[in-house]
Amino acid sequence: MSLPRFGPHDDPGPDFAALLRLSRSGGHAGAPDAASGSLPSVSPSEIPHGTTCVAVRYDSGVVLAGDRRATAGHLISNHRIEKVFPADRHSGVAIAGAAGPSTEMVRLFQLQLEHYEKVEGTPISLEGKANQLGQMVRANLPAAMQGLVVVPIFAGFDTAASRGRIFEYDVTGGRYEERDHAATGSGSLHADIVVKLGFRPSMARAAATDLVLDALFVASDADSATGGPDPVRDVFPVVAVIDADGYRRIDDAELRRRTERLVRRHRSRREADGGAS
Repeated sequence: MSLPRFGPHDDPGPDFAALLRLSRSGGHAGAPDAASGSLPSVSPSEIPHGTTCVAVRYDSGVVLAGDRRATAGHLISNHRIEKVFPADRHSGVAIAGAAGPSTEMVRLFQLQLEHYEKVEGTPISLEGKANQLGQMVRANLPAAMQGLVVVPIFAGFDTAASRGRIFEYDVTGGRYEERDHAATGSGSLHADIVVKLGFRPSMARAAATDLVLDALFVASDADSATGGPDPVRDVFPVVAVIDADGYRRIDDAELRRRTERLVRRHRSRREADGGAS
C-alpha cells in the first residue's frame, strides 16, 4: 500500500482522528481500503460490545462481576456473553468494550501468565500481572482509536500481602490501583454510585456479592446496554470470588436465590415509599 497523499484542502495536520476519518471515507489519494485489513470494514457501532463490570474488595478477597448483555448500536446482539474470566489461579479479568478484541486479549493474557509460570517455575506477582495487562491495553491503542476500545478491570488475591487488590485501566494502558472497588463500562456511573453507598470496610463475601448484584441491577435500569437478571431465561450476571483458595465462579442457583431476595428488597422499598418509581 502506498503512503497517503493529501492536497492543500484535505490535509488533517496533526489530528490523527481526522486522518482516520478521511482514510475511511476515501477522502484522499492512496487511502487504505477495507480489503487491505488496515481499517475495519464496518462501523464500530455495528460490532458487539460488552458493557458493565464491577469489582468489590471484601475481608478475604475480591468479588468480580459483569452483566451478560452485548450490544451493537441499539441492537442487543447477545444475552449470555461472558465478561468475567479467570486469568490464573488467583486473579481474574472483567472486560468492557469491543467483545472480540476483549476476549482475544484475555486469552492471550491467560497464555502469557501460564507460559511465565512454566518457564520460571513460579507465578508472576500480582503487580506484575497488572503491569502486563496494562501493556496489552496500550498495544490495542491503534484499534481503540478506530472505535475498538478495550477497558478491563483486573482483580486478584495478592498471596504475598494476603489481601485482595483491584486495578483499573484507561484506553492508553494507564494502570490505577483502586483501594476498595471499581466499575467500568457504559453503566459504570450508576453501578459505582450503588457500590459507593453500600460499601463497608471488611465486608463479608455474602454482603459483597449482594452489593455487586444490586449495582448491576440498578445499572440495568438506567443504562440500556447493561442487561439485568432474567430468571425466565436463567440468565444471571457472572460473579466470581477470588481469595486465598483461588478463583471460583458462583453458580447460577445461588445467584438466583440472591437475585430473588434483591428483587423483594427493592419491591418492599418501593411499597414503603408509596409506589414511587
